[in-house]
Amino acid sequence: MELNEMYYMYLMANAHRTVIYTGKTTDLQRRVLEHKLKLSPKSFTARYNVNQLVHFEAFETNEEASQREHQIKAGSRKKKIDLIERNNPDWKDFSDGWGSFG
Repeated sequence: MELNEMYYMYLMANAHRTVIYTGKTTDLQRRVLEHKLKLSPKSFTARYNVNQLVHFEAFETNEEASQREHQIKAGSRKKKIDLIERNNPDWKDFSDGWGSFG
């Protein structure tokens, strides 16, 4: 493990905000790019055009990120929306400006 390796729990949404996806990764920028480019065409995020990073949290350990991911997944849609809107009321795509996504 690299000294400064971080673990991320993230939420992505589609443009209409009708679908929210919860995930976990060690490379947030790479993972978001994979979702945006639909590298797995049959995946949930590709099928529902989930391509906007609307929330993320960083953790020092995989265990913390996993626990948070499970906590979020177990919660209601309303709780996910409340979490997003608390820190991102306009549902801005935090990955805007990260480069060309095709």
